[in-house]
Amino acid sequence: MDARADLFPLADKLRPAGLADFIGQEHLTGSRKVVQALVRDRNLASLIFWGPPGTGKTTLARILVREAGYPSSEFSATISGIAEIKKLMERSQALRRAHGKPLALFVDEIHHFNRSVQDAFLPYVERGDVVLLGTTTENPAYKINRALLSRLKILELFPLREPDLRRILERALAFLRERAGAELRFTPEAEAVAVGYSGGDSRRLLNLVEIVFQTAGAGKAVDEAALLDVIQNKIAGYDRTGDDRYQLISALHKSVRNSDVDAALFWLYRMLEGGEDPLYLLRRMVRMAVEDVGLADPDALRVCLHAKQAYEFLGSPEGDLFLAEAAVYLALAPKSNALYLSDARMKKLAEKYRMLPVPLAIVNPDNFIAAGKGAGEGYVYAHDLPEKTSLLKTMPEGVREQDFYEPGTLGFEKHVRERMEYWKKVKDELKKRK
Repeated sequence: MDARADLFPLADKLRPAGLADFIGQEHLTGSRKVVQALVRDRNLASLIFWGPPGTGKTTLARILVREAGYPSSEFSATISGIAEIKKLMERSQALRRAHGKPLALFVDEIHHFNRSVQDAFLPYVERGDVVLLGTTTENPAYKINRALLSRLKILELFPLREPDLRRILERALAFLRERAGAELRFTPEAEAVAVGYSGGDSRRLLNLVEIVFQTAGAGKAVDEAALLDVIQNKIAGYDRTGDDRYQLISALHKSVRNSDVDAALFWLYRMLEGGEDPLYLLRRMVRMAVEDVGLADPDALRVCLHAKQAYEFLGSPEGDLFLAEAAVYLALAPKSNALYLSDARMKKLAEKYRMLPVPLAIVNPDNFIAAGKGAGEGYVYAHDLPEKTSLLKTMPEGVREQDFYEPGTLGFEKHVRERMEYWKKVKDELKKRK
């Protein structure tokens, strides 16, 4: 048997057994922080460890259970069935009596259980028979049942910082020297590339070290060129099915709203290069055109719709340029959220006055019942008048609110405001003549 086989996978061999060896996430593991407090008090609470891959979610959960001295059982939501978990939970009361502490039930990737399955944990967590420790790469607000989530504390883990990754790399190289006698060294430039390539993911970094170890010559320093040759095709650090999508599209939207063209292009291409569906991006930009630009520049919507049409005609990669054009146009357009504010207000008013009838004067008398009620009586056809408007009441009686749409002062909305003021002036003149 190859002696090297006992060295891998490095991510498993180097997994820290105690909190003292855990690297990173100081906002959780530092002095007087939540993890330290739980270990010190040896009193676990039900927790969700949320963060990107390779940031220490599983490791931290296991360390907590071990150092707090709880009986435990581990499951993976990707391969375990709820039936076997339920069977164990049904024995949790007996286990609690036997050990003096509740069962720590560790469920890896808990977001893979649907919401009805997650409900099965509720009664056991509520009674305190089970301490639920779940890990997820998905935003718990979207993926975890709200009733269950209200009984859990969320610990958010972040991509590992550069100093943390360098410490992990040093630990891996030291492990290979001690276990295999391998003098594997990275030049400073190669080390920077390796850390950057990992994207804050320790597992990705350690997997790269494994490949380098298996391909590099003994005692030879690994330089930048050699490392790039191993890496070959860079995999974009973007998960289009997970929380990355929501964070990056939000960053794009907020960059457009803030009229920051460089940031808008940066986030657009981060998503495109990560494999995002360009049509998804175009749909979101169509929304931005109305929510954040609106009638300040009506052409913004046309530019986005034309970009969609042109992209569908050409496809990628040539069509990516149309998305860039739309993003630049949106970022540089005059901004107004007047339509967005009006939309929110009108939804509330529509609900408030949903029982008010249409004024009879503007009801079509197209049947004898409507005609008998006086439908159409007093209706004025605006085109017959020189002013092209009248004092006809088109709003139901009882609606006291007004000025539902208040245009801004930039771009075309200046002209919209002028038009609104014109029609108000015409109606005021008609009232004087009355």
